[in-house]
Order: sequence, then C-alpha cells, then structure tokens
Amino acid sequence: MIDETLKVEFATEILKKFLPEEMHDEILKELNAELDKKTSAPIETFTASDRAAILVEALPYIQEFHGKTIVIKYGGNAMVNDELKASVMQDIALMKFVGINVVIVHGGGPEITGFLKKLGKESSFVSGLRVTDEETVEIAEMVLCGKINSEIVTLLNRRGVRAVGLSGKDADLIQAEKKLATVYDGGEKTKVDIGYVGKSKQVNIKIVNDLISQDYVPVIAPIGVGEDGESYNINADYVAADIAGALKAEKLLLLTDTEGVYKNFEDKQSFISALKADEARQFIKDGVISGGMIPKVEACLRALDRGTNKAYIIDGRLPHSLILELFTASGIGTEVE
Repeated sequence: MIDETLKVEFATEILKKFLPEEMHDEILKELNAELDKKTSAPIETFTASDRAAILVEALPYIQEFHGKTIVIKYGGNAMVNDELKASVMQDIALMKFVGINVVIVHGGGPEITGFLKKLGKESSFVSGLRVTDEETVEIAEMVLCGKINSEIVTLLNRRGVRAVGLSGKDADLIQAEKKLATVYDGGEKTKVDIGYVGKSKQVNIKIVNDLISQDYVPVIAPIGVGEDGESYNINADYVAADIAGALKAEKLLLLTDTEGVYKNFEDKQSFISALKADEARQFIKDGVISGGMIPKVEACLRALDRGTNKAYIIDGRLPHSLILELFTASGIGTEVE
C-alpha cells in the first residue's frame, strides 16, 4: 500500500504533463530523491493501478479549482531552503497550468533580520510583529521589494509562469495606516506603538484583477503606503488576508514552519485540524495561541470575514505541501472556519 504522501508526490509527477517539457527532468529527479527517503520502491515500480488511482484522486480537485483564485502567503523555511523553494515553485507552476488563478503574497522576516544583523541592528518583536523604526522600514522595503520579490518572479518565469512583481505601493494597491500591537496580559488587552508597522486601510484590488485577467501571477511584497507617502511594513499574513478577502478567493493558504495549530505545542497529540472562529479568538485571549501564530490565525479570521471561502495554515517545511492540501482528500494543516 502506498501512503498518502507518496501518492500525492507521485501525482505531481503524473501531472507534470501539464507543465512545460523542460521542467520534467527537474521534477522527476526531485520526486525520486524524496521517495528514496521513504521507500525502497522507485517510481518506475509503481503499477498501472497505482498510477490510475493517484490520477483519479487528483483530477476531481483540479476540476473543482479550475478558474478559482487561491492566495498563497509564502514564507518561513520554504523561502530559505533551496529544495523547499524549488518544491513551492513547482507546485505554483502546476496550479497555474491546471487553470488555477494564483496570487502570491510573500514575507521575508528571516532575510530582513539577517540584513539588520549585518548592519549591527538587533530585531525585537511584540505579539509576533517586528518593532520597526525609520531605518528598519527602509531596509525592510529594500529586502522585500528589491531582493525577495524579484527572486520569486524570476524563479516562476523560469518555470514558464508569467509572474509580475508588485509592492503594496504600486497603483496604491495597499493604502496603509499605523498598526498598534495588541498585548494580552492576564486576560487584559493593551495597545503598543511599534513604529512603522502598518495595517491595510484600503485595498485597491483592480491592478491584481487586471493581471489575473491577462494570465499573470501577481507576486506582492507587503509594503503599504501611508497618506503622506511614507512606507509601512505590514505583516505578510495580514496582507495575504486582505488580498484574499478583496478577491473573494476560494482559498487562503498560509505557509508556516509548524504543522498548524496546537492546543499545547509541547503535546503533538493536541494538534487541531479544524478550528472554529470563536474558539480561535478565545485561544488568543487565553494565550493558548501566542507569538508568531497570532497573526496567522488572525489573518485567517480576517480573510473569512471579508469573503474568502476557506483559510488554512499549512506546514511549508513539507515538500509539495500546496499539492498535498489542494489535491488530496485528507489535506494537511489547520483549517480556521
């Protein structure tokens, strides 16, 4: 019996016929390497029945999502590990070539932190949000827009996907205002000013819709523009939520460095596969959900409130996590509903 992960990994190989021919060797090499870690049976030994079952499982989901819009928040280890980066780009290419409208919002926290360290600046966080002075926001904008965004666009273009890079400042896509961090202490809530950290005041989604209609994949850096033209660094989870809501997306997928939400992170048996909105809000208030998971859960709630159909937090450390979530019956991660 082939387990679920192997089935979907091989489904990706089967579905490579949807991708440009020049990608086939790259995909086959990666899938064989991944299978070698899990089984002694190479792809070539899979029977015709195995292949048919895999394709039969995947095709209904391809049909379901054809023509739908899915917003991906790309971040975490999947942005810095070269193998995972290649896996994500392949998944996005596959999604695009089977008719899904893909919109990417990316983070870049580790790279910003690394660059700040080189300049002798230490990073501090409040409720998962970076404290950002004027110099820090300039560095963040340079890293997010000048380095990371252009790299993602290049990687997708090389795979036959027509990608276009944007920041929230382009065409006033994200008009922003200052965001105060929320700190919970003993059930009490206080607000803290953390500098040039923003929140979306208005999303002008026309430029994104225009690009989608022309068969492009928009790749959005989470920098917003204030009333006086100042830049605001906005948490990419929140930007992805606002974009997904404005587009009335079918799904918001947040890639992170954990399997999803736990009631007790130290107890792996406490994993939560489905989290009700009211329960999620209470968990944040009680401190069950804390740190960097707060923006992710809040982003899911925000997206749902604004018209997104479904929102998920999934493990970006797992190769082909996007395909696992979209094209299998079981899916992965935590759905916030």
